Formats: sequence, C-alpha cells, structure tokens
Amino acid sequence: MRTSTIEAVRLEDVSLSDSPIEPTWILEGNPRARVAEWSRSTDGTTTTNVWDCTAGRFRWYFAVDEIVHIMDGSVVVSSEDHAPRTLVPGDAALFRAGTWSEWRVDNYVRKHAILRQHLPAPLSFVLGVAGSLRRRLGRLRGGAAGPRRGASL
Repeated sequence: MRTSTIEAVRLEDVSLSDSPIEPTWILEGNPRARVAEWSRSTDGTTTTNVWDCTAGRFRWYFAVDEIVHIMDGSVVVSSEDHAPRTLVPGDAALFRAGTWSEWRVDNYVRKHAILRQHLPAPLSFVLGVAGSLRRRLGRLRGGAAGPRRGASL
C-alpha cells in the first residue's frame, strides 16, 4: 500500500482521545491527558502527535526521542541534570530516549510532538546502504534520485 506524498493537518483541529498518565507517575493534582497521532513515517520509526494536559505535576519517561513544540498554555519541565524551564507557545524542546523528566502544568498545555524510535546500529547501517543503492539505481535508470539523507532542500 502506497501512502500519500504529503500529509497535512491543522494542528488546532486534531481531535484528541483520553490518554491517562501512569498513576504512579503523578506527583500532584489530577492531570487529564489526551493525544492523537496524525501521521506515521513509512518505516514506522517516527510519529507526529498532538497532546494536551490539564493541571498537575508528574514524572514522564521518554521511551523514544521526542521533540515538542508548545502550541498553547505552558509547562515547567525539569530533570536531574536540567534546571526548571518554562516552555510557552513557540518554544521547542528535545527529550532524549531513556530519560525521565518532571512536568508541572499550572493550568493547561497543548503540544505538537515528533517521536522517533532508535534503530539498532546494524539495522540503521543496512537501511543506509539500501537507500544509497536505490538512489544509484534511480540515476542509472534516468529517474529523479532525490536528495541524499541529511541534504537540505
């Protein structure tokens, strides 16, 4: 099955579903979280999501790399090696896979999040070689090969 070349959405219009925070992670309050995944990469390693949460303080474990962009409200984030930082609309942050942080939502926060799973090094190498071969084959056939990984447009 082929996916669409472009997926686009108005983030404010994404309909969210309840996504309860693990009760043992909640430190204060009764935060209510909701989420919706709106796209997934072809290889399944990356998803884009919209998430929101009401007031509360909780710990959060990041199983995958997560880049967040605050859309509405605010949140104070901290970790063992990072002083508290207030994120407001327009701010972005990277939370690395395998780490914990503390989130304090005083009223409400809504974020756009990009989640990326890590691939084992050998698999990543094989995928890189396969991509290189595919580009070379495309050039031999006279097709448009497209930019190389990491190349800017």
